[in-house]
Amino acid sequence: MKKINSVFIISLLVVAFFTLWGIISPATFGEVADKTFGFLTEKFGWFYLIVMFSFVVFVLVIAASKYGDIRLGPDDSKPEYSNISWFAMLFSAGMGIGLVFWGVAEPLNHFLFPGSTSIVPGSPEAADFAILSSIFHWGLHPWANYTIIALPLAYMQFRKNKPGLISSIFIPLIGEEKVRGPIGKIIDILAIFATVAGVATSLGLGVLQINSGMNYLFGTPINNTVGLIIIVVVTGLFMASAISGINKGIKFLSNANIALAGILMLLTFILGPSLKIVNSLVNGIGQYLFRLVPESMAISAFGDNSWIAGWRIFYWAWWIAWAPFVGMFIARISRGRTIREFILGVTVIPALGSAIWFAIFGTTGLNLGEKIASEAVKVTETAFFVVMKEIPWGGLISGVAVILLCTFFITSADSATFVLGMLSSGGDLNPHVTLKVIWGLIQSGMAYALLLAGGLQVLQTASIVAAFPFAFVMIFAMVSFVKALKKDPYTKISEMAGPVKEVKAEPKVKLEKGAADKF
Repeated sequence: MKKINSVFIISLLVVAFFTLWGIISPATFGEVADKTFGFLTEKFGWFYLIVMFSFVVFVLVIAASKYGDIRLGPDDSKPEYSNISWFAMLFSAGMGIGLVFWGVAEPLNHFLFPGSTSIVPGSPEAADFAILSSIFHWGLHPWANYTIIALPLAYMQFRKNKPGLISSIFIPLIGEEKVRGPIGKIIDILAIFATVAGVATSLGLGVLQINSGMNYLFGTPINNTVGLIIIVVVTGLFMASAISGINKGIKFLSNANIALAGILMLLTFILGPSLKIVNSLVNGIGQYLFRLVPESMAISAFGDNSWIAGWRIFYWAWWIAWAPFVGMFIARISRGRTIREFILGVTVIPALGSAIWFAIFGTTGLNLGEKIASEAVKVTETAFFVVMKEIPWGGLISGVAVILLCTFFITSADSATFVLGMLSSGGDLNPHVTLKVIWGLIQSGMAYALLLAGGLQVLQTASIVAAFPFAFVMIFAMVSFVKALKKDPYTKISEMAGPVKEVKAEPKVKLEKGAADKF
């Protein structure tokens, strides 16, 4: 292994400090985190809305521009992975456990507690609002947010041969010397902290839901001992996957994720209210496209913004917290693709996949009415199983869901382990096994420690607070990327060639019979 660098040491100390604080004094830690987050959502809610919408506009404009044909690598490079494997890996890293965790719970929450006083809770209008809101929160915005980091990083890595570090994105803006100095190190440390905190929280939530599913299926007790066993088993699996590398473990499990997710959706669609699911999907996508701009900027100057702050702004901040990890991983697996192909595959297609997911599972839950919905939302991690219990073959679907939770758990953790290894080894695209083992153990240890301390929600809030400065990093990432694209040789060649002029054919002369003999 290469000599341990300062980014690795400082990151470990920062992570250790916040973890110990959260365990030793969870009340104080939680109070500070909650107050800070409350301040940010109240005073800077408008900022989160504008920034996230700007990400959507930016990636769509870049995709449609002349830069869309530039490859992430040499002009003759080809994609390293097939479309299916590429999509499977990026989708598993980008959403993972969250879709299973919130697929039923979020629409039911919006159904019972809609964000508008004009909508009657439990009404058909509330059901439409629930599907629209869920699609909106998991649609273009989060994936465009990942693209803001992933696309410039892939460009700098594979086209400019720079280290696989988020700080490399800013070389066109401030120069390589400054990037390799304190500014770049601070950016990379922020990225490591956001990654560890965000992934550890998601792993903790995953453990809770796996335990709940096992309780439903087999009567397994829900307690910390079972949680520890789940973490130990899954840690062993994801460590084995991470050590084997992207081409074996991560790729194989990501393909398995997509297959299992497809089976889960198909079973639920067939056994659930199929026609209502189709209608929900069509209506939800239509409303989403129609209300994309107004919903993106919806915040009241005089009314109550508690729903916006508690859901939308919370989600936007959470996606920004996940951007360093997911963006780096997506960049790592995207060599050889064109910018246009990249944006389509990372932004539009996953957003459609999320819409289908929420239409299927959300509509299945909504179709059961207010009574079941009220029971399901009492405990978020059991909402999925409460709903599945009410439909035919619900036990089978729940069993597949538990397996999917485990595989999503593994792929999220091993992807994060891989990225943390890259960040703490100077951008090595194939970090040493020792680094991956260290970060894997840290993630699992943090998840379990916070389970014991009851601090998962606290850490989630803290990671979002810590990620607030990262929103500014992402704004400057867009500026830096445009500057790099303008200087790209491919762009200059295109500009020198200019538009192809249309050549008008000369009018044909009709010759008289025998006239040709005169020549």
